[in-house]
Amino acid sequence: MKKVISFLLAVTIIGSMAAIFTGCNNTLTDQPETTDYKLAENIEDGSILHCFSWDFNTIKNSMADIAASGFTALQTSPINECIKGENAGMQLYGEGKWYYHYQPTDWTIGNYQLGTKDEFKAMCEEADKYGIKVIVDVLPNHTTPATTEVNQNLIDAVGGMDKLYHKNSQYDLRDYSDRLACTTYKMGGLPDVNTENPKFQEYYLKFVNECIDLGVDGFRYDTAKHIGLPDDPKEDDGYKNNFWERVTTEIHNADKIFNYGEVLQGNNDRINDYIAAIGRTTASTYGDRIRNAVTQNNLGSSMIKDYFIREENTDKIVTWVESHDNYINDGNWAQMSEQQVLLAYSIIAARKDGTPLFFDRPYHASQEDQWGMNRIGAAGSDMFKSDIVRAINYFRIAMNGEEEELVTPNEDTTAVVIERGEKGAVIVNTTGQLETGFDINLPDGSYKDRVDKETVYTVSGGKLTSEKAIPENTTVVLYNEGYVNYASPAVVSVDEDTEFIYDEETLEVTLHCENTDNAKFHLEAGDKVIDAEFKDGETIKINQGQGETAVLTLKASNPQGIETYRQVFFTREGVKVESKVAKGTKVYFEKPDNWGEKINAYVYSDSDGEETAWPGLSMTDEGDGKYSYTCKYDWNTPKIIFNDGTNQYPGANAEGLLIEEGKTYTVN
Repeated sequence: MKKVISFLLAVTIIGSMAAIFTGCNNTLTDQPETTDYKLAENIEDGSILHCFSWDFNTIKNSMADIAASGFTALQTSPINECIKGENAGMQLYGEGKWYYHYQPTDWTIGNYQLGTKDEFKAMCEEADKYGIKVIVDVLPNHTTPATTEVNQNLIDAVGGMDKLYHKNSQYDLRDYSDRLACTTYKMGGLPDVNTENPKFQEYYLKFVNECIDLGVDGFRYDTAKHIGLPDDPKEDDGYKNNFWERVTTEIHNADKIFNYGEVLQGNNDRINDYIAAIGRTTASTYGDRIRNAVTQNNLGSSMIKDYFIREENTDKIVTWVESHDNYINDGNWAQMSEQQVLLAYSIIAARKDGTPLFFDRPYHASQEDQWGMNRIGAAGSDMFKSDIVRAINYFRIAMNGEEEELVTPNEDTTAVVIERGEKGAVIVNTTGQLETGFDINLPDGSYKDRVDKETVYTVSGGKLTSEKAIPENTTVVLYNEGYVNYASPAVVSVDEDTEFIYDEETLEVTLHCENTDNAKFHLEAGDKVIDAEFKDGETIKINQGQGETAVLTLKASNPQGIETYRQVFFTREGVKVESKVAKGTKVYFEKPDNWGEKINAYVYSDSDGEETAWPGLSMTDEGDGKYSYTCKYDWNTPKIIFNDGTNQYPGANAEGLLIEEGKTYTVN
């Protein structure tokens, strides 16, 4: 009897220890917080943070925050040499533009917006310390339209300017169903590079391999569907359509590099063929579907399940809620709140297939303000550090290999349960309280919500219950096996009402900090340099000369010693310089195939008012889908919105595009 009792007691002790250390048997135990962040071994098993327009030093200084938020990989903006537009201004939009780093002048590492080659190398080395993979956005398809600025080394290497571009590059792309036009004509006014030229391929491969040697783990190919596939038609130049074959096989560590192409779905996109050629592509139609599902409070399976990709390829796509293109060009910034973005991201990251990418919006952007602080180089919104994003990212890592099931709880399509085998589940609820008591495929036991780290849910007989209903606009993450209590990062910020451009003599700024007791600031304003500690809610005063920019650096560590970092920029306005556009200035617009035949131009200025009421004046049909507008007055910084009475570009509530003499505007 004593032997039996001893045996049973030993089994009980061993079982209890297993529950404590592994979370087995669904026994809830309080784990100490750790900073030993375990990310996925492979990019496809984790998630990607799109560091939109962050510079290399900012990414390096934010690496601990990126790891703490559970991102296996980060994606930079293009690192190539690029055109210095608008006197090398550093605003995302205004005096400078984010899209200038999408206008290469050469394929070498480093540019004035993001930093030097040495800074890039240091960033990659810092990423490696945390096990974070680096993806670089590359764009071999085109150069800047300012072709006189293209580096002579590139021109000489490819055999001359006439060998750099396709013969058809003089023509504007209008018909996306014409594959020869799609892969050789200029798109959006950008000259189309002859990517079949072997000399260009060698030059580009040297750039890619140098990136890999410095620590790059993957590439996102911009405008990939404008580079020909092996069986696409091509110009009569004696070259082969073998670009994709070479850049996926003749690179260092080829079998380990994560390549994916931006292939926006639509007319004759050949997306499954691009997956075969490149390895992976984006899934733009799914992104649009997810945005609609969340904004319409409809998470039924018919809305969110289908990736609109062949079933055998659903594990070879990069998914997103929003990309930089649709955020900027489609007016998505005004259509989705930050909370809606977080709910939608919960869905795509909790699912088995697709590698989710989180686009980090500009710092202090909102549904009323697209650009926020409006600064190239600075880190974006703190959304990527939110409790929801962190919990979902680590859930995804823990669920690797588990099958998925999308379930409608209580037949309520305003919510969804994403079950991953019998190991974990994510509940997303959009509107109204969701009562528990519904079926769930988790073993009986107790589960703590890994988002709020407080609410306890019970599973008994396949039913999920809790003491209270699940609130609206909420994500709940439930799993025990594989859960690790990772320490939350500190957060430092300035008040939501902060003005980053001011015209008073002195600007008062309120500072905030969370999850820290050692927040510090470093301020460089004019000839003043101040270093001091601060508490949450304290204010500081900033002043500098007219037209000068002050730089405020905030730092803090969480209780475990992991440092967070934030730079904020303040400009005191001098004499405001406006863009003068003269009467007779002419611009063009390429009509999408699905728009009506009557195209209008709505023109307005913040200082001069509107030319005429919405929808504006009819544009002149120039033929072949191209329309023109000629200014009838002199304007101060005029903006233009194109529409057919139903469709419009830019999208609803988005700011108009600046009028630039002779420019052709194309919907991305």
